[in-house]
Order: sequence, then structure tokens, then C-alpha cells
Amino acid sequence: MVSYFVPLGVWYVDHHESTITHENAKQLPDIRRTITVKASIERVWAAVATSEGLAAWFMPNDLEPRVGHTFHIDAGHWGSSPCEVTVVEPPRRLAFRWDKDWTITIELTELQGSTEVTLIHSGWGAEGETRFGEPHTVVRERMSNGWVGLLNSLKKQLEG
Repeated sequence: MVSYFVPLGVWYVDHHESTITHENAKQLPDIRRTITVKASIERVWAAVATSEGLAAWFMPNDLEPRVGHTFHIDAGHWGSSPCEVTVVEPPRRLAFRWDKDWTITIELTELQGSTEVTLIHSGWGAEGETRFGEPHTVVRERMSNGWVGLLNSLKKQLEG
């Protein structure tokens, strides 16, 4: 078993069961999606860590890749979602808090002639709900499927 220390406690990842639990709260597993894009890491970084780049495949926003920067994502009929940048490690890692519960982390790994993109959407409480009153258990499933399409849009944008 591997332990990860985070500000709210200790996360335990059991690689045999592929489950994640938290000492302080009942959590659902993170959404984790990985794709490979035939583009340089610098080009992928520009697509995930700038306002224009992120808007092209995700949602309109006013992101600035600066730790502590607060910004908003225009989530269409769900309205404007507040965010705050928490990690900027160009050109490898960007993370931001999204709305009241979630963290989005994007990790880039340079490969020969391409870049591996891993997106992690964390913060799913088994008994949590969105600010609209939807249970995390329902929204997590929708978002898990949604990230597949969004990352395919990123890939198409960069390779097309």
C-alpha cells in the first residue's frame, strides 16, 4: 500500500483493488484519463495552460497560469464556475481548484515525437453534491465520460 500525505490527511491507494479512500471522509475515486498527442510538450502546454488554449477544447475562461490566480470557467447553462490556480510547473503540470469541491490536475510527459497528457479530476465525496444539489455520485459518472470527449477534442485540435 502507498500513502500520500495531503493537507487534509492521508490518502491510501491500494494498487491491487484500484480504490482510493481517505481517512477523514468517504471519497469516490478520482477520474483519471491519459492520452498521447502527436505534438511537442510546449505546444500541449500552451493548449492546457493558457486561457485561449483551454477555451479551444474545454470551456471559455480567464485563466492565467499563476499560482493564486482566481478565474472563472463559463460552464454554459451551469453558469460561471469560480477557480483558483494551485500549481504551475511549466511545461509539465498545472492544477486548479474548480468550484467548491474539485481539483483539476493536468500532467504532461514528453515522449519521442509526442506528449502524454494525464488529466486527474479529484474531490469527489461519496455524500457530496454540487452547488446545484446534484449528488457527486451522479455528476462523477457524467464527468468521467465527458473528459474522454474533451481530451479527444484537445488531441484533434493539436493534431488536426
